[in-house]
Amino acid sequence: MNRHFKAKGGRQKFKQRIYVALGVSAVFTVGLITWLFLLTQDLPSLDELERYDPDLITRIVSADDQVIQELFTTQRTLVKSNEIPPHVKKALIVTEDQQFYSHWGMNLFRTVYSISLNLLTGEIHGGASSLTQQLARSLYARIGFKQTYTRKIRELITAVQIEHTFTKEEILTMYLNTVYFGHGAYGIQAAATKYFNKKVENLTLDEGAILVGMLRAPAYYSPITHPDRSRHVRNVVINSMFREKAINAVERNYFKSLPIETYAPDSVEMGNVAPHFGEFVRRQLEKEDDELGVDLYRDGLTIYTSLDTRMQSIANEVVARELDRIQAIFNARMLDKKSNALAEILARHNIELTVDTVRLMLSDSVEITPRIEQLLTVQAQLISLDVETGQIKAMVGGKDFSKSKWNRSTQMIRQPGSSFKAFLYTAAIDNGYPVTTTLLNQPVVIKTGMNDSTDWRPKNYDLSMGGETTIREGIRRSLNLIAVRTIQELVAPAAVVEKARAMGITTRLYPGDALALGASGVYPIEMAAAYGVYPRLGIWIEPLGILSVQDRFGGVLRTYTPERKEVLGRGTSYVMLSLLETVANRGTGIGARTRFGFYEPAGGKTGTTTGFTDAWYVGFTTRLSTAVWVGMDSPSISLGPAMAGSALGVPIWAQYMKAVYDSLDWDRQEFEIPEESVVFVNVCSETHKLATQYCTPEREVFLPGTVPTQYCDVHGNRKQPTVIDF
Repeated sequence: MNRHFKAKGGRQKFKQRIYVALGVSAVFTVGLITWLFLLTQDLPSLDELERYDPDLITRIVSADDQVIQELFTTQRTLVKSNEIPPHVKKALIVTEDQQFYSHWGMNLFRTVYSISLNLLTGEIHGGASSLTQQLARSLYARIGFKQTYTRKIRELITAVQIEHTFTKEEILTMYLNTVYFGHGAYGIQAAATKYFNKKVENLTLDEGAILVGMLRAPAYYSPITHPDRSRHVRNVVINSMFREKAINAVERNYFKSLPIETYAPDSVEMGNVAPHFGEFVRRQLEKEDDELGVDLYRDGLTIYTSLDTRMQSIANEVVARELDRIQAIFNARMLDKKSNALAEILARHNIELTVDTVRLMLSDSVEITPRIEQLLTVQAQLISLDVETGQIKAMVGGKDFSKSKWNRSTQMIRQPGSSFKAFLYTAAIDNGYPVTTTLLNQPVVIKTGMNDSTDWRPKNYDLSMGGETTIREGIRRSLNLIAVRTIQELVAPAAVVEKARAMGITTRLYPGDALALGASGVYPIEMAAAYGVYPRLGIWIEPLGILSVQDRFGGVLRTYTPERKEVLGRGTSYVMLSLLETVANRGTGIGARTRFGFYEPAGGKTGTTTGFTDAWYVGFTTRLSTAVWVGMDSPSISLGPAMAGSALGVPIWAQYMKAVYDSLDWDRQEFEIPEESVVFVNVCSETHKLATQYCTPEREVFLPGTVPTQYCDVHGNRKQPTVIDF
């Protein structure tokens, strides 16, 4: 009996244990399932994996197919599988995951070994992850990067999803497109560009081994900062490739013997060749990214632009060289102890430093402060437009972009001085006044100020005075007295404003007599565009920097077409072109010919403001319209006596134009003559009336209906004028 009850009690206890065990197992199973469910709640879905869309670099590309700037939050460029050399893929597999093509998301042996090591040591060790697990971790930040068992499980689940969704080649390509290679470079193409300035397909075996070797510790094995470490890890990768029979012994020995050589950019490094232009493009596109439906910094766009890096490099070199020369002249004036110029500048700008201290800075004896450097640095800008298309070919917005991102070509408004006279005389010609119109070269009075209460008595630059002087002679010598009399006696200020507006000048222009001398500010880029109207015979074209925008797949999102409009008659344009040719050939712009040997057909006009604070030269050929400005950022600081447009603007313009023509081997082109719109007549060089057989004749151009009707009465008379036919 007792034995029976004992047996029955034992069975009941056994059943109880079974029930408890089953209950515990059930709770554990439910808990495990719940835990795994929670782990996978915010992991990427299969749909998200298939829509993988990484941040990519947006590239700004020049007209000659050079990358001039990159915009990005993450420096990454996608490449296709067939663009990655086989030796790079093999180096990666033999180094990081030799079972890559046989496993289903994890390397089972390495994973079991790693777990055992973790349990024995009580610490979590890395190094067991497959390429697919590493890809999962790098693609999806939600998995986490901290070394925990939870992260490893989340990583493994996502890796299995990736293996289920993509082929091995797709996984390998995604991995190489996303992994970090140091120095801000994400992906194999960004790394190839950063370290070797190459496309991925051109990587040599040793270069591929360098990049693969960096993956474990990019900063530690950087070939730029640690070439010895880079050489060591490269050779480890090469040895692994030999051991796995990916290369032979000859290849192993050869590639291991090569030195570590990385890309060392010169002074015309990408991003430095045209920084002001790159910023100009970026600012324009930032205004349009919502309209285009893109993210400028993430979508991997390609921005095709008009800039020519060959012309830009010439502009950079010429401007830098001339600024060094001009700065030396300016500094010498500041260092001259007999001059009060520096003291006056410091007082005007409330600088508390002593004159002697600032002179030590200018002589490099002590470190110059940022404020003094900015105040006393001579600046310049050059903007060059294609005459036929209006496209921006070169843009120098200042001396040093790293110290001042202000673009003086497009953001600066400064008085143009006599270079504004082109609009004055355009208005006169268009209103029927021939170039032989004479005005008295004698003192005049200008009323300045809103109430005309202040008198200004301008003078000619050369202080000359004289008698009756033609418009052609007035613009050739840049005679201020003739310009003022033109606006006082021939055309009203409002007519000059209207003409400047028609030719693209958008700044505020005060319609007073001082307008004739360029007393109202302008943008340099608008001056270059306006002067381009003359060789185009009356057509104004909006300056164009961006040609098209493409998405990452090469689809065109937008193309850009500049506004074009006829603003002058062909005849008026050519008569003005002829006047501006005189300036270049025999006037204030002649230095381009005599000093710098630029003999292409050209026209232009110098400009110098009162006190020598601004020096300009705006000129054109059949191919380019280029505006040059030199000055200080503060318009109250003088460049110094005789620092006029002819002394500062012309040298930069001429050297740039000559170097461009020579380097690009452009043929000589004459300006088009609109024969139906102008008449050429010989006039007396003295009286400017119709020439007789006794006169010294000058060939002059007129609009129909404005040809002189009187014969020279000083050297004899004839019944018919001498007309030149073509």
